[in-house]
Amino acid sequence: MRATVIHGERDIRLEDVADPVLSTGGDAIVKVVAACVCGSDLWPYRGVTPTNEPHRIGHEFVGIVQEIGPDVARIAVGDFVIAPFYDCDNTCINCRNGVSTSCLAGGWWGSHDKIGGFADGAQGELVRVPHADGTLVATEQMPTAEQIPGLLTLADVMGTGHHAAVSAGVTTGSSVVVVGDGAVGLCAVIASKRLGASRIVMMSRNPERQALAREFGATDIIEQRGDDGVERIRELLDGIGADCVLECVGTKESMDQAIRGARPGGMVGYVGAPNGGPELPVRSLFNRNVGVNGGVASVRGYIEELLPDVLSGAIEPGRVFDLELPLTDVAEAYAAMDERRAIKVLLRP
Repeated sequence: MRATVIHGERDIRLEDVADPVLSTGGDAIVKVVAACVCGSDLWPYRGVTPTNEPHRIGHEFVGIVQEIGPDVARIAVGDFVIAPFYDCDNTCINCRNGVSTSCLAGGWWGSHDKIGGFADGAQGELVRVPHADGTLVATEQMPTAEQIPGLLTLADVMGTGHHAAVSAGVTTGSSVVVVGDGAVGLCAVIASKRLGASRIVMMSRNPERQALAREFGATDIIEQRGDDGVERIRELLDGIGADCVLECVGTKESMDQAIRGARPGGMVGYVGAPNGGPELPVRSLFNRNVGVNGGVASVRGYIEELLPDVLSGAIEPGRVFDLELPLTDVAEAYAAMDERRAIKVLLRP
């Protein structure tokens, strides 16, 4: 089979690798129907996160179950399944507490697994899922081709944008500012509207992303940054800032913008992977009673909630995929996202 392997900074290759095999009894082999490149994949691609040895990469996929181990009871061969960006048993105490990203038995696609070696990455033709019953969510019917992009967002970006909104306490009538106009930020706009926000401000300088944000429910756009951005937020929102600010980037600058954009007593929901040195100014938070909540999104717990709205077309997060390429062009997929020529790239094996 073929799979994507990262060798180092801006060195992405599609290579022949061994087919995965069942090994734990509770695992499954999934044939990938669609995968994608994530903004967080760009940190190792750019060399911000070092690659010490070549390994598989990619953590978002949907596909069809090809084989199952003898202990798998909930998932069947032939099911169309959504895989969150990590694996989990969905039964341990952390999973039961709603934090399946901290599953005591789980792991991360493309990283060192629990038994040594590297786990399969999602940007390939086949993936072995260690905890099939806990990790995978099957759709009741085989989806149409048009539904697949939306279902793929449930593996990460739609659930992550939703997590930002939930963490910030977005509810009916909330005023919301979204920091970050990538796929997660755009999905955070969808999530905020779905949860009843009355005012949704997207911070973006990109005309195409601004237009999509408005179609998703953004009521206002702010192009300014830093002090000017904070001033503009306050001008739009009662002179004090937003009830909820959703931080969807993960840099020092984006976190600073988010915290200063919140009103006194407001809440920041952060989901941006912190690879750019974000900091928390505790004295400022203390003085203004601003809260900060969030982290890596346990999207497995959101899939069943969001799935009906994706299938019905009530929400259309699949529109964040503005470029589709064959897996053979995976290096171009990374380059397009790195250069901001694409919001998010869908890969078809």
